[in-house]
Amino acid sequence: MSAQDGAEDALRRHRLLALVDGEGSAGAAAGGGRGTADAPALLSRLGRVCTVAVSEVRVDGAGVTVMGSLEAGVGGARDQIAATGRLTQQLEDLQLTTGEGPCLDAYRGGLPVLAGDIAAEPARWLGFGPEAVRAGVAALFSLPLQVGAVRLGTLDLHRLTTGPLTREQLADALALAALATEALLDLTDSGNGAAQEDDGDVQDAAASLTGWLPDVHADVHIAAGMVSARAGVDVATALLRVRAHAFSHSEPIHDVARRIIARDLVLDRSGTPEPGPPPEDGHEPSPETPAPDPEGEDP
Repeated sequence: MSAQDGAEDALRRHRLLALVDGEGSAGAAAGGGRGTADAPALLSRLGRVCTVAVSEVRVDGAGVTVMGSLEAGVGGARDQIAATGRLTQQLEDLQLTTGEGPCLDAYRGGLPVLAGDIAAEPARWLGFGPEAVRAGVAALFSLPLQVGAVRLGTLDLHRLTTGPLTREQLADALALAALATEALLDLTDSGNGAAQEDDGDVQDAAASLTGWLPDVHADVHIAAGMVSARAGVDVATALLRVRAHAFSHSEPIHDVARRIIARDLVLDRSGTPEPGPPPEDGHEPSPETPAPDPEGEDP
């Protein structure tokens, strides 16, 4: 990197940091120092990163998703902890349902995933792509949140119109992803201001982060466990069956999970719904003495 590039990056960071933290705020004055805020304030800061991304990168929505492992797309700790709107949340749910999408690709590969026209790439995400287009999304951009080789999650952006990011927009998006990464690491410092020194420390921080996050997908995991126990398959296979049912019936995966937990929906060994809901306690009712039938009584 040349000295000029370094200076441009520093100016870009300063400009975006001022927008995220507010002109003249303590956070901006401190240069975004580590360990200076509590968890609610840091989560709010991540929300402002998303808001600034919408205005500066010229996108229609933004979100931050945290994942705990490369298996997060299958069943690991995963949570969208900031989002600018319902459509951003819908896209996250859709990626959870289909098990594919830009967020997962960026997390797995550790590189930005830039899709300026998802309708023009139908083979890229066979399940997710058409559903995203149907929801009105035309372009998607996901950037990994990482320190060295350790990944914490992604910054996810979408547009309702097609078109790639310009060089300046991509540079802004990358800088905002770096600010989001710093905020995520701050969440693991427990307010002591101690920054992680190496990849091992950051890996521990990532585990700590996903350890305390509320699991917004807990109902999906519970449902997968119930299908696993009933069908005699492993949890990963059971989750695939829950996803397949949600996708094939165009039903949100959380709605399917709640129906399974309530025993209103039972998936058999092949993942096909069994006819009729079982009794609430999961057992056949015990025989009871029927009430007398006045018309059928003996004289």
